[in-house]
Amino acid sequence: MAQVLIYGLRSSIDARRAALSDAIHGTVRAALAYPAEKRFHRFIALDPADFLYPADRGEDYTIIEISMFDGRTEAAKRQLIRELFTRLEAEVGIAPHSVEITLTETPRVNWGIRGVNAADLSLGYTVDI
Repeated sequence: MAQVLIYGLRSSIDARRAALSDAIHGTVRAALAYPAEKRFHRFIALDPADFLYPADRGEDYTIIEISMFDGRTEAAKRQLIRELFTRLEAEVGIAPHSVEITLTETPRVNWGIRGVNAADLSLGYTVDI
């Protein structure tokens, strides 16, 4: 499971929402062997007064938070972060300097999905990669 929050200025999010979603989902699929149909993205588009950041990040400054089940290797997480920076620059036009990424892992038992505890759920994909 991977839930993704994307924060940015409203003007930047509105102009790039589809490209951001495609780049992020493509990265999650490649780095974590995630199924194509499992796209869980939430965009938090903020007004300038609600989004303070260092001036050197620019108006494209974007924060990506990914919550996921624990179990991925360090190599898989490194690939995820590396590929996010690469795809966001190539496909969305946001320089790596203007992106911050946080991965948060929790045990499956801490998730409730489709009416059951995720520890008791057959996912149909591998988490331990």
